[in-house]
Amino acid sequence: MSKVTEEKEWRAENDLYTLMEAEKIKSDKTRFNAATKKANKLAKEKEAEAKVAKKIAKPKKPVKRLKKTKK
Repeated sequence: MSKVTEEKEWRAENDLYTLMEAEKIKSDKTRFNAATKKANKLAKEKEAEAKVAKKIAKPKKPVKRLKKTKK
């Protein structure tokens, strides 16, 4: 089996286990609600980070450079 084929096989098996775990979570109301709550919290945190990043990327006022003083 070639390296590429082995990688595809491993990825397919890993994806299968991921999908199986997702189905377990979806059918468990407690786990699903906890995951949804965590997703909302994470989304709010990321929105706050993005807001700060936007301020940095596009400042409203130009940044003034300090003049060098002669000694």
